[in-house]
Amino acid sequence: MADHAEVEYATATGNDYKEHEGTYASFVRLATVGSLLVINIVIALGVGGVIDHWLEAVGLLVLAVLTGLIGLATGSNVPSVIVVLLGLLALAMK
Repeated sequence: MADHAEVEYATATGNDYKEHEGTYASFVRLATVGSLLVINIVIALGVGGVIDHWLEAVGLLVLAVLTGLIGLATGSNVPSVIVVLLGLLALAMK
């Protein structure tokens, strides 16, 4: 049935390998920052629900969002990792 038309192949002009690398780097940064944000949210909810310190949980949530935005803007994951460690420390001080 499809034999009635000639097959056309699309060819790309130029080399956009640098653009592919940039898109991949942005995707990896977004995935890393997003994963750390979800981990921070879960830890904050654990601090609020398990220990029943909701004020600390709200503080951790605010810090998680701020460090997530900083991570997206700068590409650094260090602030989010520090908030994860602070949240784990808050959970350990039950």
